[in-house]
Amino acid sequence: MRRVLIASPHFCPVNAADMQRVRLCLPHLRENGWDPTVLALHPDTVEHAVIDPLLGQTYPADIPVVRAKGIPPRLTRPLGFGGLWWRAGRAFDRAGARLLRQERFDLVFFSTTQFDFLRLAPRWLHRSGVPYVLDYQDPWVNDYYRRTGTPPPGGRLRHAFARWRAKRQEPRTLREASAVVSVSPAYLADLARRYPWFDAQRATVLPFGASAGDFALARALDPSSPLVPLGDGRVHLVSTGRAGPDLAPALRLLFMGLAQLRRSRPEAAARLRLHFIGTSYAPAGLGRPSVLPVAQECDVAELVREHPARVPYFEALHYLSRADGILALGSDDPGYTPSKLSPVLLAGRPVLALLGAGSPALDLACAAGATVAAFAPGSQDAGGISTVARWLGQAPANPAPDPRVIEARGQTARAMTRRLAEAFAAATDRRN
Repeated sequence: MRRVLIASPHFCPVNAADMQRVRLCLPHLRENGWDPTVLALHPDTVEHAVIDPLLGQTYPADIPVVRAKGIPPRLTRPLGFGGLWWRAGRAFDRAGARLLRQERFDLVFFSTTQFDFLRLAPRWLHRSGVPYVLDYQDPWVNDYYRRTGTPPPGGRLRHAFARWRAKRQEPRTLREASAVVSVSPAYLADLARRYPWFDAQRATVLPFGASAGDFALARALDPSSPLVPLGDGRVHLVSTGRAGPDLAPALRLLFMGLAQLRRSRPEAAARLRLHFIGTSYAPAGLGRPSVLPVAQECDVAELVREHPARVPYFEALHYLSRADGILALGSDDPGYTPSKLSPVLLAGRPVLALLGAGSPALDLACAAGATVAAFAPGSQDAGGISTVARWLGQAPANPAPDPRVIEARGQTARAMTRRLAEAFAAATDRRN
């Protein structure tokens, strides 16, 4: 059996979106011929980490997880910096180099959106001779904010510096990769446009997988302070996850449909409560609402509840699994694929998917039987608004998607891992 070292700075029990691919593949890698070891950062190193102990119950307990411990953020914040790479990059580098020196690995798999850590890949290759695969869950060189004029998180100066560094670091790291996997075909197309030498034969489009077992754990939860008052006679619709500026067009479409329903059927609208949970990456008490301002623009804020703070992963799934309906929001970035779409299609609840007209996720949502309202940035589609109003007015009687489509489309965690293992094998064979 071949061995793979998986570099995932964020990992269980830290609830971070960019570790989900790793977590979901771990139960299935050995059946596909790969024995994994995970290299991660200690949870204490991750600033404002949301901890979910249940995450550790979802993969085999005998898989080694090696923790590198960087400088705690409480020691560097007074000095004016707290970035994960600056505090923990050196410790992660040393831990990875030690593992590659002391043990035999056939491959290194970097799966993270902490892109500074990817610069370690060619360094480890030159030291150990072990090839590596990169996972593009987001674009490394991100043109979205420059292209759209949207204010970037952290400010324009900080984002410009990060983009400058990304443009310097990506070419060398990408050039020496033995394979690339990406959640979106648009990210691979961008790489091909940016680098004429980029070899598309080494790239695999690999959407995120989903696990029905996650919902079994989530349904059994009993949150001590529930954010959604289920069973109070109202109709509760839930969305979980971030809600940045790129999701504003989806929110406007949703709230315009809600406003239309309130004009035509005020009694139906009055029963609704739309909950948006974990919309900010900020710690509890510091997150700013990003959904409520859009609801106020559309004059429906009294029907909307926003909880900006992140919540544990399985608590978020708990609310989805027990909601009267799920709201799946897409970005105005045409290459964006919502990582939570496959899981919500497995939740067994009615789904309203508000997706950009060019989203790669449209086909899957339609095939599964979700109600889809597509939008184009800057336009107001009367048909889409009516679709939203009709779905909201029928809640909770809307049909749920067919989970068998997730299996048939290869969107389960097991199917994702099978294709990932194939990419691993091709990468190692190519190197030999």
